Amino acid sequence: MVSNAAKALVLLVALIHVAIAVTEMCFWELPEIHSRLGFTPDEAHKVAPIVANAGLYNGFLAAGLVWGLLSRARTFQIGMFFLTCVIIAGIFGAATLKWTTLVLQSGPGVLAILAVWVSRNAAQPDAAPDRGGN
Repeated sequence: MVSNAAKALVLLVALIHVAIAVTEMCFWELPEIHSRLGFTPDEAHKVAPIVANAGLYNGFLAAGLVWGLLSRARTFQIGMFFLTCVIIAGIFGAATLKWTTLVLQSGPGVLAILAVWVSRNAAQPDAAPDRGGN
């Protein structure tokens, strides 16, 4: 069982990824958006399809996190998988785009994954690791 605080952090990470997805898919070409990553309007227009594609992937991350929260089976495993994906995506984004991606994307993911892990282990202190189910 995962605590409500851990679930709230996972939901926060999902909402961050919904915001990223909407921004990348719908608002990328607005100057206040693409200029934050150093793109000129012409460059932003050229890479808009690629950015929209990345936005779709961020939407999939959000959907996976919500699936984990709503799932009655394997909630822990689903959440851990998608949170790990979020953290890796943030690390890659920091390496290829801007270092703040590490803080804005991976930071909340790390907090959520730690909360999920700690709350799960606190709920089952002497139990053997669960290899299936919830």
